[in-house]
Amino acid sequence: MTKEHICIIYGGKSAEHEVSLLTAQSVINAMDKERYAIDTIYITNDGEWLKGPAITQCIEDSETLRLSESDGQSVSDMLNKSTTGHKYDAVFPLLHGPNGEDGTIQGLFEVLDIPYVGNGVLAASSSMDKLVMKQLFATRGLPQLPYVSFLKSEYEAHKENIISLVEGKLTYPVFVKPANLGSSVGISKCTNTEELKQGIEEALQFDRKLVIEQGVAAREVEVAVLGNETPETTLPGEVVKNVDFYDYKSKYVDGQVKLQIPADISPEIQTTLRDMAIEAFKATDCSGLVRADFFLTVDEKIYINETNAMPGFTKFSMYPLLWENMGKSYSELITDLINLAKERYNDKKNIKYKMD
Repeated sequence: MTKEHICIIYGGKSAEHEVSLLTAQSVINAMDKERYAIDTIYITNDGEWLKGPAITQCIEDSETLRLSESDGQSVSDMLNKSTTGHKYDAVFPLLHGPNGEDGTIQGLFEVLDIPYVGNGVLAASSSMDKLVMKQLFATRGLPQLPYVSFLKSEYEAHKENIISLVEGKLTYPVFVKPANLGSSVGISKCTNTEELKQGIEEALQFDRKLVIEQGVAAREVEVAVLGNETPETTLPGEVVKNVDFYDYKSKYVDGQVKLQIPADISPEIQTTLRDMAIEAFKATDCSGLVRADFFLTVDEKIYINETNAMPGFTKFSMYPLLWENMGKSYSELITDLINLAKERYNDKKNIKYKMD
């Protein structure tokens, strides 16, 4: 059988760099080595692109993926030719955060005319920016919690006015979030004015735009979406926390979070959540994969929190586990995503770019 040539891209100039290494290790180990010829490109914390040797066996330690020497190739050469000289059937960006899931690298793939796994430029960028995402959700009538958003420059010029605006529109607790990061990086739960100011200062270290959201007593449930024009969804899963706030440390360091799959909710609520996940997918023109996150209150009110265009994707992350519950293994999911990338690429080839 002729192997398909796939390039895994990971690392990145992002606060979520370490998460990306773990994701790359997990995906590489799960890929069918008889079906795929696997190359790797590592992007350092400083943004340098380094191409690694072909991968033929499992990665025992994610640190071995942290490359340090350049082979002198240009970025376009790295992406256009595999280590054996073949054109890639698809590249698989396993990059979290800015410069990875925000549409920028997707734009590079588009310019170089390379099939790639996951969402396109518009979907990636709008799903990455929490404010733009919320505005698009509103056009679909998806229910959301109240929020306030502002720029770093506005806060520096009018600190007290913005604090008053937040406290006038929202009630404590509130959540302060960088608009363009995931994995709970830079997010703070604030219960008073002093904590709010500290949370804003913390979040502004990671982004120039912040979103402050109303806190709510609710369960956190998530739905996985897979597909292009006709997406499919999973049953919802629930994030069960042993901590008050599901932050980066509790996610990736302390293991203070458990996943209940499927979530213990009524069939009617399951259906509503799955329908809303499709609406959110369409609102941001997504393709490939998305995880839609919701709040479910005691009185069964549903609020959409966000969509994640490059959700956590290790073997033990919510997105793959939701599909495993539906009967789709991690390896099968990876294969499906590669096939969806090729499908979307081929569909775009049928679009006319000039008049006859």
